[in-house]
Amino acid sequence: MSKKDQAARMREGNGFIAALDQSGGSTPKALRLYGIEEDRYSNEDEMFDLIHQMRTRIIKSPAFTGDNILGAILFEQTMEREIDGKPTAAYLWEERGVVPFLKVDKGLDDETDGVRLMKPMPGLKDLLARANTHGVFGTKMRSVIDAASPSGIAAVVDQQFAVGAEILDAGLVPIIEPEVTISIADKAEAESILRDEIAKHLDTLPAGREVMLKLTLPETANHYKPLIDHDRVLRVVALSGGYSRDEANTRLAQNTGMIASFSRALTEGLSDQQSDDAFDGQLKQSIGSIYKASVAG
Repeated sequence: MSKKDQAARMREGNGFIAALDQSGGSTPKALRLYGIEEDRYSNEDEMFDLIHQMRTRIIKSPAFTGDNILGAILFEQTMEREIDGKPTAAYLWEERGVVPFLKVDKGLDDETDGVRLMKPMPGLKDLLARANTHGVFGTKMRSVIDAASPSGIAAVVDQQFAVGAEILDAGLVPIIEPEVTISIADKAEAESILRDEIAKHLDTLPAGREVMLKLTLPETANHYKPLIDHDRVLRVVALSGGYSRDEANTRLAQNTGMIASFSRALTEGLSDQQSDDAFDGQLKQSIGSIYKASVAG
């Protein structure tokens, strides 16, 4: 099946996107929540082996199929590894019916003007070429907004769409992710500024070009509906951003046309110590609840 088939699935399918893209900085925390303490590994290679085992267990679970899950976001190392002798992205699409995405950012710069921009990505062209070789459909990159700063938010969105243009040029669909921190006092104001800045950029995208958006669940239900309805937007997905799965699902269900792209909220309750039956049962319950919230709108 082609990227055209994958695009149709992303546009029309029911379900959500699983974010399995914890990178170097967030991997120890993800492993700890999974029940693997730092004394279980002595270097970065062993750490990444363990996180790949966790991701493999999730992806191979009977609960993890295209019936409920539209796509999965991978970390670069995960893309370069295999599941049952098949490259991970190919395994996702061919064996599970799940569209593969790749996290491409290299982390965040220090905060300035109330935001954290993305670090430079000098190897982006090569990474996008490898992603194409692996059959990846799209990419994801994250910035962070910590205050309702008009100039800071404008800088975040400018950077996201500039890099997004490179990704589109490479034949991939970018997921643009300007995350609004859930704990800030002026979250609603930041979200209003962000919506307007994104709309400006969408209005200037050439015909035939589409992006996806990954946004923090908003304070006001359907705040991002104008972006969901925009003809340059393939899909709008929500990040859980630190909300519990129950809270994230409740908020998500109130936003028509928005679907989940949860990471920690997806793996909440999973443990390395669980039997396969217990693990698969917990994952099935998690996936079911996130799916229900994603299709509620």
